[in-house]
Amino acid sequence: MYFDRKCKITFICNGATIFSEEDRFTDSETYPPLSETGQEEIEKICEFLKNRGIKNDKIYSSPAVRSQQSAVMISKIFKQDFEIIEDLHPRKCGAFNGLTFEQIDEKYPDALEKLIKNPDIATPEDAEAVSDFINRIKESINRIINQNTGNRIIIVTHKDVIKAAICGALDLPDTSLHRIYIKSGSATQISYFERWSSLVYCDYKPM
Repeated sequence: MYFDRKCKITFICNGATIFSEEDRFTDSETYPPLSETGQEEIEKICEFLKNRGIKNDKIYSSPAVRSQQSAVMISKIFKQDFEIIEDLHPRKCGAFNGLTFEQIDEKYPDALEKLIKNPDIATPEDAEAVSDFINRIKESINRIINQNTGNRIIIVTHKDVIKAAICGALDLPDTSLHRIYIKSGSATQISYFERWSSLVYCDYKPM
């Protein structure tokens, strides 16, 4: 039972948007959509999935437009629909929404350090605490796994959601979230077993 794999998940980070180049915080589900670069990134991911001959039983997506746009492109490869999972939405970032790291550092001195070092505290006050976010994603992933025992699935979602999934799968401390780097239009795969999980590959971006 220890080595019995319950589920294999390939996480696809949605393609780039106009916010990506400046690395702006965003929790909006309706804006921004994929940019031309983002569409090209997902096209390359689609080729990667086809060339690897990855078998797939189910496709899930975050409710955000940029993820759904990416999921539409991927679903065409497998000739199947995708299901939206509401709990896979980005971390609510409150007053940081739409701002760059530089703008936050200027407008809210010491806030970024607090965000990184104190994941159990909501920073800013109207945001979702990092620890709460990681727990939300872990619970959502566990529900998906329990519904897909023995399956291989694809989840199209956001950078922070994938980082949270890695933290949850590997039992990393919540402060590790900001040390994990995930690029837009990249693939990360995790195998989930009965009593442990294995990070197969991370942040792979086809060139």
